[in-house]
Amino acid sequence: MKIALMDSGIGLLAATAAVRRLRPDADLVLSLDPDGMPWGPRTPEDLTARAVAVAEAAAAHRPDALIIGCNTATVHALPTLRARLEPGIPVIGTVPAIKPAAAGGGPVAIWATPATTGSPYQRGLIDDFADGVTVTEVPCWGLAEAVEHADETAIDAAVAAAAALTPDEVTTVVLGCTHYELVAERIRAAVQGAGRPPLVLHGSAGAVAAQALRRIGSRPEPAARALGAVTVLLSGREGALPVPALSYAEGRLLQEASPAR
Repeated sequence: MKIALMDSGIGLLAATAAVRRLRPDADLVLSLDPDGMPWGPRTPEDLTARAVAVAEAAAAHRPDALIIGCNTATVHALPTLRARLEPGIPVIGTVPAIKPAAAGGGPVAIWATPATTGSPYQRGLIDDFADGVTVTEVPCWGLAEAVEHADETAIDAAVAAAAALTPDEVTTVVLGCTHYELVAERIRAAVQGAGRPPLVLHGSAGAVAAQALRRIGSRPEPAARALGAVTVLLSGREGALPVPALSYAEGRLLQEASPAR
């Protein structure tokens, strides 16, 4: 089995680690775009073009499925990528976990990039899945960029700023950017109120990994031998994981993998 994941940067690590935990025997292809990142400020057309190039680099390695490990790329490029690659390669997008978060009753905060916060895309998800639940959209200025570069000072500042915008009564936080899952416990510590019930965090990585297995008719086998290898593509060129990735447990999980067979 071979699963490919794509993103402009290391935001794909959360879903990659989730796939690794479900299927330690799966080969992984990680396709990043250091030449074109960040994708967020690009026009939808430009972002889609970059995403297509990154996806086609991964597709050349003949994966059984491709995960878009990025919320923004999913919004803009998912239809194009599916039209190009399916049915030969199932393409799985990443959507903020608003539905399961709202099922808990709220109040809910959605932490997302400034570009996503207040967007018709996110508002549509809230309208569809959070009816009757109080939802606060929280723009996280600079957090994804700080996580991408493993800049500890900038991460602390961005998390603190977003926490200050999060109402005290919030019981659940949706991590609406894949980068944020890499610092989930730091977010929890910043938002958790003294004497209040434990804060619930909802990321997308686990659900995305499980959906990828379903799309290819496979089952989780977490006890399988950890034989899966890893190939890293940097704007189409084979390389190594970016150094900042190794600052996170999800990156270190992949560090000792050999090149894909």
